[in-house]
Amino acid sequence: MTARPIRGMAAALLATTLALTAAACSNPGSTGPAASGDSVVVGIAYEPESLSPLLGYGKDGNSKIFDGLLAFDAGMKLKPALAVALPEIGADGLTYTYKLRKGVTFSDGKPFTAKDVVFTYRTILDPKTNNPYRTELDALKDVRAVGDDTVVFTLAYPYAPFAQRTVLGIAPEHAAAGQDVNAGPFTTRPVGTGPYVLTDWSKGEKLAFKANPRYWDGVPKVKRFTMAIIKDDDVRATRLRAGDLDGAILPPNLAKGFEADRARKTYEATSYDYRTVTLPTHNKAAGDPAIRRALDLAVDRRTMVDRILEGAGKPAYGPVPTGSEWFTEGTERPHDPARAMKILDEAGWKPGKDGIRERDGVRAAFPLWYLSGDKLRQDHALAYASDAKKAGIAVTTQAGTWEVIEPRMRTDAVLAGGGAPGDPDFDQYTLLHSTLAGDGFNNMAQYANPVVDKALDAGRRTNDKAARKAAYDTVQRELVKNPGYTFLTHIDHVYVVTDGWDGLSTQVEPHDHGLAAGPWWNIEDWTPRTPRTPQK
Repeated sequence: MTARPIRGMAAALLATTLALTAAACSNPGSTGPAASGDSVVVGIAYEPESLSPLLGYGKDGNSKIFDGLLAFDAGMKLKPALAVALPEIGADGLTYTYKLRKGVTFSDGKPFTAKDVVFTYRTILDPKTNNPYRTELDALKDVRAVGDDTVVFTLAYPYAPFAQRTVLGIAPEHAAAGQDVNAGPFTTRPVGTGPYVLTDWSKGEKLAFKANPRYWDGVPKVKRFTMAIIKDDDVRATRLRAGDLDGAILPPNLAKGFEADRARKTYEATSYDYRTVTLPTHNKAAGDPAIRRALDLAVDRRTMVDRILEGAGKPAYGPVPTGSEWFTEGTERPHDPARAMKILDEAGWKPGKDGIRERDGVRAAFPLWYLSGDKLRQDHALAYASDAKKAGIAVTTQAGTWEVIEPRMRTDAVLAGGGAPGDPDFDQYTLLHSTLAGDGFNNMAQYANPVVDKALDAGRRTNDKAARKAAYDTVQRELVKNPGYTFLTHIDHVYVVTDGWDGLSTQVEPHDHGLAAGPWWNIEDWTPRTPRTPQK
């Protein structure tokens, strides 16, 4: 549907949210929900399609149900998990040997051994397994067990970030084998070695967990952990204010309503999470290089950061954030509407009677979809459309569910998100490589550039850092010449949590926020805060 002013129930909900926010600001001593100590309920925006690591769940770690061979610490450094140490890497960079932790059991009491590691990775590599991230293991040639406590990975070519891919959760062969890997019971009733056990998954409503009494690293103090699925940002803020939630991820402007609430604390996590507009190659307007280059200059990224993100983020010029060692200096695009219009004029896109440009009977117009209930995406989409119109390009914003949006991605633009901290291969290969065009949510714009393909292949097939930097510099410079996406912002994730526990922190986060990330990334380490005795 076309975006319209808020009416009816939506307007009433927004008014209620604003009224509650105003009340809290006038009453900064409101207590909010009291932390129960051993139970936590948080509100998140997105729900996984599956809870199986064989299908990609928890591929970046922190799945709660599962452990990987390695894990990330608070500073995003690799540390041992199911392995007792970081891997021994062969001199040629082609073998990674892991020694496994002994005495670990799955939540059903069965022992964890090397065969479970082999089963997990071989299943993911099987073409029959619908794992959209299989390409991240493209370098893996073979994995084998040496006894019960040693696993050896053999690569087809040196792949610098391979160890980072072994944070993937390990599935038990005894529970996951012998069934349809894509739709069997393991996808919704998983068994793992992680700190929590799934007790209930009510689709569209909640994921409920209990502490794993067999957890090898100590039983968590938080005994019950629930993730409430609340897709609408305003509803999430309202339920947090009402005391239904102990914590939630919120857009920056809604999180500001809790600043004066002494019972809650706000956490801002730096992220690689970007918002971008896909410019589908098969759309006659959005697929034209001149339109793409003009939009790259017409968009006012700094205003989006200041007004939409309330300063909690920064302008984005590609999947790699500015400030990263992998970002290519000089590829920043200025806000230059005059230059944008000149590019369109020179390419033959002339303004029509209504001010919208045309060329050879084709209007410079296309629809832009965003996810219903996602205020940040809506605000980005509206700002993008406004900036585009000033250059003579008509962008019509429309809201919908992914079920509505996905079939239209070949020809319609989408306000999309993505991003993963760590190696540049993780973000750029799946987003830009032409072999992944039309592969679900990989390469959503169906971008095809032989120079980019060659550079992406070179970047993932060497351990030489200088050669890799040169390859990714090439990719980022090509995106200036012919961007298949208009990158808008990198977003800092903002969370509001009841201030009743110790041990909370944040990591540098991926796009997949709120589920595997957030201040509850280490909830197994939280401890209830002892109430202070008032002094007499």
